[in-house]
Amino acid sequence: MKHYPQEFKADAVALYQSRPGATTKPVAADLGMNTETLRNWIRAADGRRPGAHSDRPASPAQATTGAEAEVAALRKRVRELEEERDILRKAARYFAGETRW
Repeated sequence: MKHYPQEFKADAVALYQSRPGATTKPVAADLGMNTETLRNWIRAADGRRPGAHSDRPASPAQATTGAEAEVAALRKRVRELEEERDILRKAARYFAGETRW
């Protein structure tokens, strides 16, 4: 069984939550970890007990029109991608430190 630091756990949950509609399987694969471990961290972060099944809470929709809506969606996506990039960089540094080449 592998021990992960709290910061890595929080970053992994944030990465999952930043991907609307994502499942735990591809996120866990990106991080090189077990899917069930990530699922348990997400449940713990949501205040649910491990083993409980429920849908992810819905995000509030913004009421804008036309080009404003598109710009808002694109800005949100840029923020999500930047957050994912930062989390993956931290994960890469963490796992690079784990290897003993």
